Amino acid sequence: MSGSGVTGGGRHRSNGRSDDNQQPPLGGGAGEEGTAGGAGDEDTVGGGADSTPESAAESGVDMPVDAETAHDDAQRPERDVESLAGAGAEPDAEPTTALGEPAMAGPGRRRRTVAGGARPPRDPLRATVRGIGQVLITAGLVVLLFVVYELWITNLFGEQKQAAATQALDKQWARQSDTVTAPGDPAVVTESGGVVVTTAAGPVLDPGQRTLQYNTTEGTGFAKLYVPSFGPDFMFTIVEGTTQADLYSGPGHYNDPMTQYPGQPGNFALAGHRVNKGAPFDDLGLLNSCDAIVIETRDDWYVYRVLPMQDEVASWATTAHAHCAGVDVQTGQYRGVYGREITTPTDIRQIYPVPHVDSRVVPKNAEALITLTTCHPKFSDRQRMIIHGILVKSYPKADGFTPPELQETS
Repeated sequence: MSGSGVTGGGRHRSNGRSDDNQQPPLGGGAGEEGTAGGAGDEDTVGGGADSTPESAAESGVDMPVDAETAHDDAQRPERDVESLAGAGAEPDAEPTTALGEPAMAGPGRRRRTVAGGARPPRDPLRATVRGIGQVLITAGLVVLLFVVYELWITNLFGEQKQAAATQALDKQWARQSDTVTAPGDPAVVTESGGVVVTTAAGPVLDPGQRTLQYNTTEGTGFAKLYVPSFGPDFMFTIVEGTTQADLYSGPGHYNDPMTQYPGQPGNFALAGHRVNKGAPFDDLGLLNSCDAIVIETRDDWYVYRVLPMQDEVASWATTAHAHCAGVDVQTGQYRGVYGREITTPTDIRQIYPVPHVDSRVVPKNAEALITLTTCHPKFSDRQRMIIHGILVKSYPKADGFTPPELQETS
């Protein structure tokens, strides 16, 4: 065989090179960290002139790599770090690159924390503040989602329920249609000492004396509410009952205790939400004295008007008011009943036949009132806003006829 062969560890080497199982020393030329030292000098970096890989290659002799020396070379970076720490260097400092960035951990190199390998103690105050901050942020998001749900999402659901109630009522009226005038006959209304309703059979004095039939079911619609001053599109179907489920569908008629129905002597009382779940009474605080409140039933139209406000009583008789025919300051047993009142949620007498009078019996000379109730102020249920109105006019329904009061949009 050509060339010189060196036998080491039972392996055959030729051509002056080691086989694949013996790698050349790390680090390359003389003076570089990680080169194999000569003459057993394992901690020396660089080695002597006679033991460099170049001289070994030139002489054609492979340099054997001792296993212990290779192991020491692999562990040298850790010992270097420890020796630096012992010499006064920062023990917790991490190795960095030439650009000042943290060096990646790899074979023979590890990041150090503190002596013994334990993490530095956590600041309890900082941890507490961080925890409180996270809780507050989470709570804020929950509250925000709740507000969005209450003010917008429930309104969408309420509108859907109201539309369903209106559709069901229209179908019911279509099946039970029974007008009091012949098709095409106009409804004629005159006023002489009170409300006079003219039907096909002749005039009927005092609508309160008419026989009115209301077959209602809890949670279903039986009439419609219009407030022309809120705009031509303001219309809500009135449902029977005032439970939460009932009021989710629209304004509800008080039936516990039972109040009267449209056109009847006594007090036709309704409740409605102000800020969510359809919010039919959102603008109730904008009503003024003499504003029209129109109720549509299967057979009739009823026009109520808001009573004078408390601050208008003193000058009511000397001040001109538009659309106020039949509206006067209340006297007698109705004294103290005003167009708008703010009271407590427990003031149940507001919806009795004669407001403020602690009796559920309708007196013989009772007026026909309407009462609307809602929460006050907005976004709170601490109080109740009460609107009182009085019946001033009634029309029988006829094909193609709507009350002119519905045009009072300003």
